[in-house]
Amino acid sequence: MKRVFVSFDFDNDQHLKNLLVGQARNKRTDFTLANWSLKEAAPSTTWEREARDRIKRSDIVLVLVGADTYRAPGVLKEVNMAREESVKLVQVTQKGSGHTSVANAGRYYNWTWENLEAILK
Repeated sequence: MKRVFVSFDFDNDQHLKNLLVGQARNKRTDFTLANWSLKEAAPSTTWEREARDRIKRSDIVLVLVGADTYRAPGVLKEVNMAREESVKLVQVTQKGSGHTSVANAGRYYNWTWENLEAILK
């Protein structure tokens, strides 16, 4: 099982994270997800330290791309942390959404069963 840190726009895209967690629990899914993302917005004095610690212990940082993710300050910091810690980065978006990818956040995939299985197996 891969340790996955899920990065997403906390203020706007909580539903995307919930969809991913639900998909990982589906019997049809051929991958498991150890969700290492932060469960709630942490105080600004501690969230960066906690996020970096979890990112360092993750196998992959999966960026869930919504409409404004490309400019979400927390996501941009998490992407930078992953790059500094040499943790693999990939990003997924709902097929046909037209959302802008996050700069320097790895390959940009459509969110499909097959792509998630290939990324997370």
